[in-house]
Amino acid sequence: MTTVVELKNVHKSFGSNQVLKGVSFAIPKGHVTAIIGRSGSGKSTALRCLDRLEIVDSGEIHVCGHLVHDAGVDLRKLRVDVGIVFQSYNLFPHLTVEQNITLAPCAVKKISKADAVALARRTLTQVGLADKAQSYPEQLSGGQQQRVAIARSLAMEPKVMLFDEVTSALDPQLTSEVLKVIESLAADGMTMVLVTHEMEFASRVADTIIFMHEGRVWETGDGNMLRNPQTQELKDFLSHGL
Repeated sequence: MTTVVELKNVHKSFGSNQVLKGVSFAIPKGHVTAIIGRSGSGKSTALRCLDRLEIVDSGEIHVCGHLVHDAGVDLRKLRVDVGIVFQSYNLFPHLTVEQNITLAPCAVKKISKADAVALARRTLTQVGLADKAQSYPEQLSGGQQQRVAIARSLAMEPKVMLFDEVTSALDPQLTSEVLKVIESLAADGMTMVLVTHEMEFASRVADTIIFMHEGRVWETGDGNMLRNPQTQELKDFLSHGL
């Protein structure tokens, strides 16, 4: 299979705090990878390095043919190929849902307003919000706002989607709404990397689960890994629920 995301011996520190200590993994096209671990394990930092929101100290990162570790990487082209959705929705409150979604395709990809509106309608249908195009973010629930954030990323037609704990601020019902959208994207063959605390979801949807501990990849496997952990660290992590 074609590898679209690869980290090779990646190190990253914030001051004296070494957050990533030689992280390596590879993700094939069309696969869903879930990164799990305690707060402070380095999982969100690893994810943010994929989009060069954090710059690594050493090692290599290859994403969709882009040398992300290289100072000369074209960030505009990288971020067309890689979409990212955060825990906070980051929607513009003064713009409608449709305007939030059409902004980047028009500004970055230079597509026509009509084509951008058609994209917005298509992506809103994907996330089950076709009737909310003219609503403002404040008129939506948290789960709906998060689904709009996903639609906004999808409108850029990325090759890889990154999700950084996108359900951690939502209640269980709203979490279920968002996870259904992500599951449908997985079924459609989107390459995705998820940092998540949703163990049951990760077990069901992810092709590969990466357990990070103290800045390293500690254990890797499929959903069975969560039912049969091989290391004491993963056993301890699972026994505490998070």
